[in-house]
Amino acid sequence: MVKLFIDDLRQPPDDTWVVTRSYQETIDYIESNGLPATISFDHDLGLEETGYDIAKWIVEQILDERFDFPVCFSYTIHSANPVGRKNIDALMDNFTKYWRQNKGD
Repeated sequence: MVKLFIDDLRQPPDDTWVVTRSYQETIDYIESNGLPATISFDHDLGLEETGYDIAKWIVEQILDERFDFPVCFSYTIHSANPVGRKNIDALMDNFTKYWRQNKGD
């Protein structure tokens, strides 16, 4: 099971994580490899796009049926940005609940 760690600076907790350092690198990785079952988000990625932008992109892709939503999907947010953390968490939590209640098996 692939675990994706999105952060422009920090290292993942161990070597079981795939690391992407930017919005575009993350999008390219997911488009090439599919949506991982586990994602750890950072919010501030050093450029204009953020971890929240990645989370929005993921939700849009699933709703557009470009990717399957993994049954065992989980996420964490390791960002030090409290507002960014809250925004990613609200989006992913609400989407996950919606999907499991309305689309899940």
